[in-house]
Amino acid sequence: MDLQDQLKKQFPDHVEEQSADNPVHTPSDIWLQDEPILCKYEKRKGKPITIIEGYNGAAEDFKKLTKQLKTKLSVGGSFKDDKIIIQGDYRDKIMIILKEKGFNVKRVGG
Repeated sequence: MDLQDQLKKQFPDHVEEQSADNPVHTPSDIWLQDEPILCKYEKRKGKPITIIEGYNGAAEDFKKLTKQLKTKLSVGGSFKDDKIIIQGDYRDKIMIILKEKGFNVKRVGG
């Protein structure tokens, strides 16, 4: 018997609630646009990076998207000057993730 079963046995009429501290992010919590987001590859100081730009929604939504991409890909990156900069060449994976979220994505260069 695990802990969840023990708690249910102790408190049979308890209803689980979703905490406000840990909201679930759904694809609809980020504003989607009609124009495609550009996903391009560059080398800076000899190291590959992927740049995502062209989002014209709120900066806070783009920051959320940055965090989601970095977490999903387990890589470093940042949000600067209305661009997402991801360390490494992850264009294909990023395009798949963005398409799953409902964005229109365009690959630029190479």
